[in-house]
Amino acid sequence: MSEVQGVLDGAIAPQQNTRLFGHEEAEAFLAQSYRSGKGHHAILIEGPEGIGKATLAFRFANHVLNHPDPLSAPEFLPDPDPQSLVSRQITAGASHNLLHLTRPVDEKTGRVKSAITVDEVRRAGHFFSQTSGTGNWRIVIIDPADDLNRNAANAILKILEEPPKRAMFLVLSHAPGKLLPTIRSRCMPLRLLPLSDSAMVQALDHLGINLSEEKRDALLAASKGSVAQALKLMNYGGSDIVEALAAVMNADGPGARKQMHKLAEILAQKDGDIVLGFFMEHVTEDLMARARAAAMTGDITAAERLARLSSALSERITVAQAYNLDKKQMVISILEDIRGV
Repeated sequence: MSEVQGVLDGAIAPQQNTRLFGHEEAEAFLAQSYRSGKGHHAILIEGPEGIGKATLAFRFANHVLNHPDPLSAPEFLPDPDPQSLVSRQITAGASHNLLHLTRPVDEKTGRVKSAITVDEVRRAGHFFSQTSGTGNWRIVIIDPADDLNRNAANAILKILEEPPKRAMFLVLSHAPGKLLPTIRSRCMPLRLLPLSDSAMVQALDHLGINLSEEKRDALLAASKGSVAQALKLMNYGGSDIVEALAAVMNADGPGARKQMHKLAEILAQKDGDIVLGFFMEHVTEDLMARARAAAMTGDITAAERLARLSSALSERITVAQAYNLDKKQMVISILEDIRGV
């Protein structure tokens, strides 16, 4: 992990990133909507993980705080000026007009909690109760809202239902279908798509990643338009995990059990939440792809079974992380399940 919580090795923290690639239409929409003076107070920025949702949110927040009068704001979102007072405050996490809500660190264990708690949302209530000394906007970035536990989600909903004046919510979500329908209904959706190959190349170049054409093309194919996925494949052994999972699925007899324990030991390592998360993303995406393929061939029973298993595995890992259950045994159990369908 990098020094900034939640930022992958090799990445730039969204609040520090001055460039965004591949989302020009979304940027133009936000700038023009704000300039019209009729922009929505809550925007749901949705799309796959690692494609720039948080970077877009911080860019827009920077824009709004630099231009508190919508009618005099530029028609586009310029790259943030790192030397400006607003940018320096945002980068340092010291802005009195911007609150970044994300999973907090557990003071007892020093580890990031599995959810955004209601105590974090209460910070937003306190944040809005204070009067801005400059009369500027108050902006809350929820990153991502998928991590809100039930109590936190209900607390956010109450604020969304009666937002204070000059308040703005930028709600990020990798899977908006999992959010409370009442939260979604109070936000204006803004869908971001995975990055094109050309945008991915620009983003990787911006991070100083230079690869041979062959390795670059392989990485682009495997990362599916997500910079986060590319970094996990490169810097966290993601490619090795994909190969190890394939070996598990193709093995028979005692060899299969050996391969399962080998992979489980890798994924159960201390502070291995990122690689474990990558593994689960890969497994659930594969199950859903198999479910879609089964549905296309008319095998509805198999499609439903695969879809239910994908959902059940996601819930299982959430529970395991919340209660600090044995990771190795959990991974072995998951591998047994996916080999059995």
